[in-house]
Amino acid sequence: MESIYIPHLLKAPRRTVEFQFEEFLPGLETLTPVRGHLRVTYKTTFLDVWGRAEAIVTLTCDRCLKQYNHRLKIDTSEPLWLDASADRSQGGEEVEVAFEDLVETLSPNGHFDPGDWLYQQLCLALPQRQLCEGPCEPPKSSTPDSSESGVDRRWAALEALKQQLSG
Repeated sequence: MESIYIPHLLKAPRRTVEFQFEEFLPGLETLTPVRGHLRVTYKTTFLDVWGRAEAIVTLTCDRCLKQYNHRLKIDTSEPLWLDASADRSQGGEEVEVAFEDLVETLSPNGHFDPGDWLYQQLCLALPQRQLCEGPCEPPKSSTPDSSESGVDRRWAALEALKQQLSG
């Protein structure tokens, strides 16, 4: 996705750029390309960004450690405030920001990167607790004696160290 030069939005019909997309986003591992629709509207003091997208990602269950596929969907909008002081060419200087200023701002003479915005929205939509839909069972042990002793194979290295220190 190409970035949008914000002053060009003033010349667009209804100050809006709308497009559909189907592509893989860098940094986001998906099984299918991200498909969706994005609309960016210039509203004098802010950009109104709306997007709808979906893709399929492979996640690992937090309980049983099995991998499963998850349909990731977003339907969201966000105002991105336009502020001339938002020019981020200040280098590595540390700047104190007031709590009420913790909003996304862009320079009115800068660019808006829809691919980056979409990546952020999809990452926020990933589930916090990743649980597969089936009945979860702990991973099967490959050694028969670990199930007989009641020790989980993941703790085998610790058990061996304990025996070494006590022996």
